[in-house]
Amino acid sequence: LGCTCRALLELQGSRRRSSRPQEKSGSDPVFQYVGQHKKPTHKVFVWGFSFTGALGIPTFVVPDSGRKKPRKYQLTPYRLETAEQISSAACGYGFTLIASPSKDVTKLWGMGLNKNSQLGFQRTQHDHKSYDYVLEPSPVALPLVEPLQTRVVQVACGRAHSLVLTDREGVFSMGNNAYGQCGRRIVEDEVYSGSHIIHKIEGFSSRVIQVACGQDHSLFLTETGKVFACGWGADGQTGLGHHNISSSPVEVGGDLAGVEVQQISTYGDCSLAVSKDGQLYGWGNSEYRQLAFVTQATQMNSPRHLPLKGCGKVVQAACGGTQVAILNDKGEVFVWGYGILGKGPKLSESSTPEMIPPTLFGRSEFNPSGVVSRIRCGLSHFAAVTDRGELFVWGKNVRGCLGIGKKDDQYFPWRVTVPGQVVDVACGVDHMVALAKSLL
Repeated sequence: LGCTCRALLELQGSRRRSSRPQEKSGSDPVFQYVGQHKKPTHKVFVWGFSFTGALGIPTFVVPDSGRKKPRKYQLTPYRLETAEQISSAACGYGFTLIASPSKDVTKLWGMGLNKNSQLGFQRTQHDHKSYDYVLEPSPVALPLVEPLQTRVVQVACGRAHSLVLTDREGVFSMGNNAYGQCGRRIVEDEVYSGSHIIHKIEGFSSRVIQVACGQDHSLFLTETGKVFACGWGADGQTGLGHHNISSSPVEVGGDLAGVEVQQISTYGDCSLAVSKDGQLYGWGNSEYRQLAFVTQATQMNSPRHLPLKGCGKVVQAACGGTQVAILNDKGEVFVWGYGILGKGPKLSESSTPEMIPPTLFGRSEFNPSGVVSRIRCGLSHFAAVTDRGELFVWGKNVRGCLGIGKKDDQYFPWRVTVPGQVVDVACGVDHMVALAKSLL
């Protein structure tokens, strides 16, 4: 037995020695697997609830001959084949928009639920009606004046409406406008199914640089740092000083008057804005103590400065249905509100910011640079992307939306296995989209 062990150890030692990198000599071959000038390939990954078509994989909903049963849930990231590089994605309630930065005629695609024409008019082949469900990424035709000169910068999706921001021709809206969330006149008894209306929103004081969709309201940020809002205001989520509907964009005042804003966020009925000097402002629904810093009321219809203590300079905010996250300039993440906040099963409600330990995002003495560079929020879950391109998720795992390979809720940040470096991620109610790049 001793001889056998010794022989094995010698064999392992010789293997280790042979696998060590050799001294480089002039005659040694050099194996270079990735070319020095190879451009990264851009990939799109989808996961979560597939039955609405929101993942853009038709065989999940209507199985091909090789598989008998539909796949209702995709529990891990699945590559979505796209011919174009995708630079922006948004997840609505059962639907998805993806956009390319190209100047080609086709630069925007939609998939999933389309009963309110939130994906534009998707013409059927035979009777020229519109599809209620779109099972694969299908082109959305924007009414552009100069389609070959205009790029899509960003997309946003709400409960049943969508916003599309371009670099040269402003903002377009599609879908349900029952509350004016599309920024156009409300037409009583308007039928949204099969609608051809893609509306160009007017009325901004300067060029819009970011758009955000709440459940049934819309926010717009201009290059001069002004915030505009339209849509449903019953919870004060438009921030316009009232609880009424607004069918055209109006500049948001309150504590934001005179403040230069750099980022806006909303998804449910609460809205947040981050100023250029790192301050946080909020308005809308506070039933889950999202705005408890400044009000005991459950709704606040005008922006208020939220005096955060010990959080440093805020650079990003993410606002879900009941929960909030902020990111500071040191790459630290703070959470509050109600739900699974990311600090274990015992913390389900907080009215003050709780820092998630940086070690949970992979930071250690061996990896001191592992800091969060981007945060996102779905209706009831969070996502964070680190400066190394790693994706972490936590929260309610509605229909497998976390992509962690199981349906269990996740109480701490958990790394999702995505091939390549994640650049950005979009969170919905029950599905997600990740944009990644890879040198392989």
